[in-house]
Amino acid sequence: MKTRLVINGQDHEVDADTRVTLLDALRNHLNLTGTKKGCDHGQCGACTVLVNGRRINSCLSLVCSHEGDAVTTIEGIGTPDTLAPLQQAFVSHDGYQCGYCTPGQICSALAMMDEAAAGWPSAVTADLADPVTLSDAEIGERMSGNLCRCAAYSNIVDAIREVAHGDVAHGEAA
Repeated sequence: MKTRLVINGQDHEVDADTRVTLLDALRNHLNLTGTKKGCDHGQCGACTVLVNGRRINSCLSLVCSHEGDAVTTIEGIGTPDTLAPLQQAFVSHDGYQCGYCTPGQICSALAMMDEAAAGWPSAVTADLADPVTLSDAEIGERMSGNLCRCAAYSNIVDAIREVAHGDVAHGEAA
């Protein structure tokens, strides 16, 4: 089945079986290998990408269900020569360790900061009437779907906090 998508700002057409996941289409049909396959069951977050600005586990979503959608992978967030602020913060705080989970962590963190800015509460939000403040507890709760086998969690929280609380823009690289 042919599916048209906008991936990292570029139009693409994927011709794949209707059972092919978005993750497998990205990696195997479009050679965008930054998004990682971890558990293949939606439990680790390594495959997190942004679809129309919202984070999803791409291993649980069929590519054919994304006709016309805008997909952002780690390749669309920054480049090795021009890191996005969050990518630079991960480097500065050693939030990547082995690096396997990092693309999913970064995609998830970008969406999480947008969700908080929009006022979406989490399970640890103290007062639903107040603006959401990204405390360490909020960041930890909101990132709980992204696992890191190297246990770099405190460094990941530090990196996210720096961008979320700093005067650094957290959007895609210019």
